[in-house]
Amino acid sequence: MADHLIPTPALHRWVADVFRAAGSSAREAELTADHLVGANLAGHDSHGVGMVPRYVNSLLADELKLNQTATIVTDAGSLVTVDGRRGMGQSVTHQAMAVAIERARTHGVCVLGLKNSHHLGRVGHWAEQAIAAGMASIHFTNAVSNPPMVAPYGGTRGRFLTNPFTVGIPRRGAEPIVLDFATSAIAQGKVRVAYNKKVKVPPGSLLDGNGAPTEDPSVMFEPPPAERGALRPFAAHKGYALAMVCELLGAALTGGETTQPGNMTMKYGIWNNMLAIVFDPQRLGTGERFEQEARAFVQWVESAPLSGDVDRIMMPGDPERRARAARAQAVPIDPGTMAELDQASAQVAGRFGQSPGPCSALERGC
Repeated sequence: MADHLIPTPALHRWVADVFRAAGSSAREAELTADHLVGANLAGHDSHGVGMVPRYVNSLLADELKLNQTATIVTDAGSLVTVDGRRGMGQSVTHQAMAVAIERARTHGVCVLGLKNSHHLGRVGHWAEQAIAAGMASIHFTNAVSNPPMVAPYGGTRGRFLTNPFTVGIPRRGAEPIVLDFATSAIAQGKVRVAYNKKVKVPPGSLLDGNGAPTEDPSVMFEPPPAERGALRPFAAHKGYALAMVCELLGAALTGGETTQPGNMTMKYGIWNNMLAIVFDPQRLGTGERFEQEARAFVQWVESAPLSGDVDRIMMPGDPERRARAARAQAVPIDPGTMAELDQASAQVAGRFGQSPGPCSALERGC
């Protein structure tokens, strides 16, 4: 079946209205819609509006907490730990990053530990928040949910989640560099999208319940937990090692929870913890030199002869910019995800007595 094409402004209003109906403040609902629709616009449907049903279920299960104020629990000036209090990740992470940016302006650098956030979405969004303030940032993020999805290198059962690694580098007069990838061979949300679309995942991404390689995304959703498949780490032992670093720096060091049985008590919630290093690159005293070297290096890399697999050499962040241009007017949503969105809106109406109605109705405006 063909994807639904939903006008981008209407989709943004719908997402914000869902969470306002569920009890979010206008500001929290707007930040959530900005982030989720922004992920779709960037081409990352895995972290886009398809997460709304998961958030709604988490809220109805009393796991996600709305309208939380991120609280500073450790303050050493340029080192700060913030507790997200299980709040909406799109709101509490925005608050935490605002603290880190302000401290970096004062001290030149801030090491931020964020713990106990509900799912904070596409981590590149937070690097972009720092870039907008002229800051560079490095992010190590873990996630805790039930069940764990990613097998360690050499293993056949999930022991952690997709633990992304992210870097944002601003460039004066040029597009920033934004590196943001899961340490698994494929993001879990992309497996969900493939499952909803009834298509295969790329080879090397998944193991079935017996530990054999598979391209069938249903192994992550249909079998009982004892036979569930697992995602594989990217680049074998290298992705696995980086995932371990993200888990330990992002969670254990920040005072958050790591992925182990005693911490996986949620039914729908996803807890994120993140260590972010935010710094002002101008304070290094290398501003002009950096701009010259970066410009020359990017031009040199982009001048490489093409292999025929791509139409041009792209920098980290270019695929997202290309997707934003292509999706500026409308966002494609597969039929399986659309059915889940309509159901989420109905659940909100059933619990809170109001909702914006089915998302699928928005297609009439296309």
